Amino acid sequence: MPILNKTSKMNVQLNRISEKIGQLKKLDKHFALLGSQKHKYKLNPTILLDKVRQFEQTYNVTLPKDYVGFITTLGNGGVGPYYGLEPFENCLFDDLDYKRIDSLLNPSKPFLHTEPWNLKFSTTIDQDENEDEYEKEYSKFEEQYFDKEQINGVIAICNYGCAISLNLVVNGQEYGNIWTDDRGSDKGIYPSHELGNKDKISFLDWYELWLDNSLNEIKSNLFGQNVKANVKQQGKNNEKSWWKIW
Repeated sequence: MPILNKTSKMNVQLNRISEKIGQLKKLDKHFALLGSQKHKYKLNPTILLDKVRQFEQTYNVTLPKDYVGFITTLGNGGVGPYYGLEPFENCLFDDLDYKRIDSLLNPSKPFLHTEPWNLKFSTTIDQDENEDEYEKEYSKFEEQYFDKEQINGVIAICNYGCAISLNLVVNGQEYGNIWTDDRGSDKGIYPSHELGNKDKISFLDWYELWLDNSLNEIKSNLFGQNVKANVKQQGKNNEKSWWKIW
């Protein structure tokens, strides 16, 4: 059922998203999709708009309206892509696997990137001949590669797993778009395309695309199960009873 007065395009999309979450929950009764056993298709209670405004004032940013609309009217994290949508309280952790209060993102500074970014380690030193110098060079490379400056201007919204996070740009030219921090797999930082989108994508479009993909996946699985069940039943129906084989 619609939960919002349909007075804007964003509210229409939020209503549609709410309905699709309900559809997915009904279809995936056994929590077959990735992450569903954790969130069980539930959204956390919404967050007060005052808390969002306080955050914005503290970090001198304005969060994208579609993201704010979601967490203040639908739910503050829970059901979502991969291992679920992170609650707003986790948005500053730079590592969603190991959340540490002494290792946080900085949304106050602009996001540096507009194109996919990555670095590859190269050296002229033979590791076998001079391991100490090789390690020094590699340490310098890691300092540059994992410098927190590379991921300024974002908030963390989703844990993909394997030290990969999806982030919403809240400061800089890429404002409102979702970018992936995949440095843990040596693949750098790039616009999110995990869901099959070719263009850069905003929060609500990303979330709804995940819902559409998930609905298609679970419907396909259910269709396949029904076909197998029908084939099996037809096979049984075609079998002759032992007393009729003469």
